[in-house]
Amino acid sequence: MVDSRAGQKTNISQRAANIAVALAFVGVLSIMLAYVPPSLMSILLATNITISLLVLMISLYLMDPLEFTTFPTILLLLTIFRLSLNVAATKLILTPSRGVVSEKAGAVIDFFGRVVAGNNAVIGFVVFLILIIIQFVVITKGSGRIAEVAARFTLDAMPGKQMAIDADLNAGLITETEARERRSKIAQEADFYGAMDGASKFVRGDAVAGIIITIINIIGGITVGFMEGLDILTVLRTYTILTIGDGLVSQIPALLTSTAAGIVVTRASEERALGESLSQQLFDKPEAMYVAASALFVIATLGAFLSPGIILPFSILAVSVGLGAWQVQRAKQKQAAAEEAAKAEEEKAPPEPEKVESLLEVDPMEIEIGFGLISIVDSEQGGDLLDRVAVIRRQTALELGIIVPPIRIRDNMQLSPRQYNILIRGVKVAEGEIRPDRLLAMKPGAEEDDVPGIKTFEPAFRTQAKWIEKDERSRAEMAGYSVVEPAAVLATHLTEVIRSHAYELLGRQEVQKLIDNLKERNPVLVHELLEVTNVKIGVAQKVLQNLLRERLPIRNLELIFEAVADYAELAQMNPDTITEYCRMNLARIITNLYIDPTGHLPVITLDPNIETRILEGMQRGGAAGIMAIDPNYAEQVISAIEREATGAVTSGYHPLFLTTPQIRAHLRRLCERRFPQLIVLSYNEVAPEVPVTRIATVRLQSASEKVSR
Repeated sequence: MVDSRAGQKTNISQRAANIAVALAFVGVLSIMLAYVPPSLMSILLATNITISLLVLMISLYLMDPLEFTTFPTILLLLTIFRLSLNVAATKLILTPSRGVVSEKAGAVIDFFGRVVAGNNAVIGFVVFLILIIIQFVVITKGSGRIAEVAARFTLDAMPGKQMAIDADLNAGLITETEARERRSKIAQEADFYGAMDGASKFVRGDAVAGIIITIINIIGGITVGFMEGLDILTVLRTYTILTIGDGLVSQIPALLTSTAAGIVVTRASEERALGESLSQQLFDKPEAMYVAASALFVIATLGAFLSPGIILPFSILAVSVGLGAWQVQRAKQKQAAAEEAAKAEEEKAPPEPEKVESLLEVDPMEIEIGFGLISIVDSEQGGDLLDRVAVIRRQTALELGIIVPPIRIRDNMQLSPRQYNILIRGVKVAEGEIRPDRLLAMKPGAEEDDVPGIKTFEPAFRTQAKWIEKDERSRAEMAGYSVVEPAAVLATHLTEVIRSHAYELLGRQEVQKLIDNLKERNPVLVHELLEVTNVKIGVAQKVLQNLLRERLPIRNLELIFEAVADYAELAQMNPDTITEYCRMNLARIITNLYIDPTGHLPVITLDPNIETRILEGMQRGGAAGIMAIDPNYAEQVISAIEREATGAVTSGYHPLFLTTPQIRAHLRRLCERRFPQLIVLSYNEVAPEVPVTRIATVRLQSASEKVSR
């Protein structure tokens, strides 16, 4: 209840702030059009000075320019506010008066015109011009140029920063949330400096408008004074001073705002405010301060002979700077002594017990490389493996529906220079060897010595290949070879390992994240699954792992969990049985994975006698899922299936077998050790609208057939 009330108060305050800004902008426009009394004009001018001073103070205490992202908008609004005040003040100055002429524009304008300008129109006009020149030529132009260069450099550096973020993310140094925050900060930097570059143009225009308005006011004031019958001296003294006062009271806040803009765009990101940074960096070198004090003392000594009037100020400054240097040097010596004492005490103190908890952590996935392969990882040497890993993670999420955890890449001096290992949860599952100074050329059925190179096998699929020199690329491609970079070879192998072992990467925590993500889209299904059906996270994990083990995507969690919710109680929470029901729900998705270009599904069927024998073995094995079958007969079946699967692959087909739903899982489990690429579907997993084409049938060879062969 407390949180909801706090949220309601926050929303109300936000709406009130938005309404206040809108009303303030309408009020600024009203100032231009309506008549503003002198007393109200004084309040508005004082408000303008206050806001400008506040903006300047905020810029001094910024630690990062992005803490003040609204500054370009504030700069624009303050410029419009000043121009509206100029228009309103012009109407007051030029309006015929019946009382005291000097008070008709307000006390603030009269103060700046008489006190700041010294009650002298010439002095006031000169001071006004100097302020305009300082703002227009120095501050505004400089800050605008800095904002322009910063925006350009920020845009140019964005690709490199994005790659660095992806590299840290893939290496596991940062989380997805931290990476998202860093990308957002990069975009904010580009937007901020671009907006500052545009906003500075408004300030420069404001300076030009100030000169023009002042000249117009002087001419108009002289004309109005003559119309009122005043003498020439009174006209010049009164209207010129009022006009100069109006210009000064407008340009001084403009100068403060322009200075704040310059401070913001020149401020580098630090962990301290500007005052702390200046005091630490400007007075941090006592040697430099001693030299400066000596130079001041020399100038004071020369003044004794040339101009005695400079002896006192330069002597005071020389002594002050020298004393300051002595104080800084003493402070540094005390700090160094304290650090040495602390270091000595730390060395004397007994060593803290070693924290071995971090040694218990095992990375979900890791790549070990020899030192000769560092060049394909290091971006400074032209390596792009980290970028390829990022692409693989996105591609896996689209294809299989799982989020591959960050993959750590580290060097291992125990490996040979060109060797690499791929580990899953600390266990090596694949290895290979690549040559970073060559290219891998692959061509099925390549003739001998048609392209010179070192013979090898492509590590992912174990096909024959050659490592060729880089200048032989054109020749190899013309000969029909597929030529790939060394980093692409490792990336392809990594992709294949992820597809084959995706089920090992899916733990309970990852399943919980998938469920949480699904809950945002389909809360009813998740509620029924977890609370009504009471399916445990472990059961859902086993079902998803079973699907991934056969390389089926789990991206469509709605279909999978609908089947789990429907059949979990019927299957008595048996993950293997639930998996078969899920596969029925995924029939169209499964079928689309293996149809040929003509829209047909080419399959290999089993002899009914083999299916019957396997079913009998399942029945003898009991409810535990064990298939009791004669080992010799099982070996014959496996050999026959492998023979037909190899023939199908040679003919360009998938090694796809179609059988009855009762024995599908057992047949797949029987053959996966010998032929892990084997695909086994049941009749219930084929979409009804897809025509099935039988390309072969598995039959056991008789004794006479074996002798003849």
